[in-house]
Amino acid sequence: MTIRVGHVSYLNHEPFYIDMERRGIQLHNVVPSAIAASLENGEIDAGPMPIADTFRLEGICQPVAGFCLSVTNRSGSSFLFSKEPISQLNRVPIGVAAEAGASRDLLRVILALKYDVQPEAFVSLDDSPPAFLLTGNQALRRRRGLREYPNKYDLGEEWHTWTGLPFVFARWMRRNDLSEKDAALLEDTLYVGLEDGVDGLYHLSEPRENLLMLAKDIMEYIQGVRYFIGFSEQKAINLFRKYLEQAGGAV
Repeated sequence: MTIRVGHVSYLNHEPFYIDMERRGIQLHNVVPSAIAASLENGEIDAGPMPIADTFRLEGICQPVAGFCLSVTNRSGSSFLFSKEPISQLNRVPIGVAAEAGASRDLLRVILALKYDVQPEAFVSLDDSPPAFLLTGNQALRRRRGLREYPNKYDLGEEWHTWTGLPFVFARWMRRNDLSEKDAALLEDTLYVGLEDGVDGLYHLSEPRENLLMLAKDIMEYIQGVRYFIGFSEQKAINLFRKYLEQAGGAV
């Protein structure tokens, strides 16, 4: 059968997909927040799932080896922009982009447990809130900051200064009913793709005008990304799961 994979079109996800179409794997464009539902409903067979969703879907999914998307000490593309300092956001609405996956869960944990802040609600960006979260390519385009929002917080950096650990935003998961043969093909494709794809980003010579990034900006950004779970990443996953439970339900 044809393997159907959730395709997240963020810069830091590009290396995952470099070899997939050549191998006959079918890509379906999915935003991070929709990966879990698409996999649960059988619309895709595998994809880079936001880390909190991996806890919820343990019964129907399993990891694809140790492939993940993790950041060492800052994300570079998960930012909270705010008119007031983060410690003053209690009972304030916070805007969240609809596509946000793990960043929304991470923000909730950081607000509740690091700053003892409970937002009024998470709202649409259309509501022009006094603080808002951007992730992925949207965040990259605004990484220099916004004049109307003088306070900018990198959520990966917030987590690292708090815990001393990397943060795992997504983990590659596949449905349990995917055949072992197809699972092995997917795993091999990710190994090969990451080797070539990361190297390709390091050696870019042309700017990405849509992201307002020069080649050197892309290289600096990718240097902070890790694509495979090691001891520190697993420790971070376990701690985040504990903190997520302590932070309670969604805002």
